[in-house]
Amino acid sequence: MTTRGREVDVGDRASEGARQERNGAAGPRGADGTATATPAVAVDGLYKQFGSGADAVTAVDGVSFAVDRGSVVGLLGPNGAGKTTLIKSILGTVRPDAGSVRIMGIDAREAPREAYAHVDAMLEGARNDYWRLTVRENLRYFATISGVDPASVADRHERLLERLNIADKADEPVRNLSRGMKGKVSLASVLGGGADVVFLDEPTLGLDVESARTFQAEIRRLAAETGLTVLLSSHDMGVVETVCDRVIVVSDGRIVADDTVDTLLGPDGSHTVRLTSPAFDRERVAALRDRVAVTEVERLNRGARIEVTTDTDGLYALMAHLREHDVPLSRVRTVERGLSDVLVDLTTDAGEG
Repeated sequence: MTTRGREVDVGDRASEGARQERNGAAGPRGADGTATATPAVAVDGLYKQFGSGADAVTAVDGVSFAVDRGSVVGLLGPNGAGKTTLIKSILGTVRPDAGSVRIMGIDAREAPREAYAHVDAMLEGARNDYWRLTVRENLRYFATISGVDPASVADRHERLLERLNIADKADEPVRNLSRGMKGKVSLASVLGGGADVVFLDEPTLGLDVESARTFQAEIRRLAAETGLTVLLSSHDMGVVETVCDRVIVVSDGRIVADDTVDTLLGPDGSHTVRLTSPAFDRERVAALRDRVAVTEVERLNRGARIEVTTDTDGLYALMAHLREHDVPLSRVRTVERGLSDVLVDLTTDAGEG
């Protein structure tokens, strides 16, 4: 396994066992002898504590989950939630006190070389490629030390260079590039190395809007077309909502939510609308509370701005009521609940619990 700026000796990715596992020749089989699905990553009862006695801090507290092959999963949580320790424990750069990690069905503690032969990672603060090498040389180098023949992934490299808009810099030493360009090189090195599972920590940091969108499309393409499994950690909820099939939320070292983005955002048919009217006096707002859920009221010099949440039928009824009573609306705005709102709610509730 190779993280940007740090090499971890995990042996030859092209070992016979790794090749068999990658080709589906290894792994569990059912009673009829056919291969059964094995998660790309399986974490069971992972626990990590720092310090002892009164000063002990439990960073990861009995975390268990599995990630299917070819899926893109977000690992989210506020600063100090234990997310980084969890990722490093899975990668083996932090040794957990208890629990197990299996990569492509291989126990990472019993056979770390075989397990991590399938993994690559780009961690925040550790994404330095070799600056004296050119962009293309970096991609070839990181593929080579991962046990992959660079020629076998040359087409992937060229596509990544084009998609990330760094093809014109392919023969330029990395040290001559801007910070954003260096970030693109790190991404290309990870995605172009032939790993089955990649961990990406803040992958769009330093990327411009167009490059971030390109990255998102490329992640989805690689997952769909090559079966690449991605575990992604980011504070950019837009990226998470766009690329992730599923989101795991961590707070105080525990998983507090594990579901699809759509499910976490709430059921379809619920609408939150912000209405502004000079006729929204206290009496009018009080009357509206009897008809609809008024979640927020902001008093203005004339009238008020209110926020209501209801279903489609309730919204139609509310508008008909306002029209019937000649209530003028100076502004109507739909408010979409985002993943960042859900994250705050989940982690706040967990902290209070």
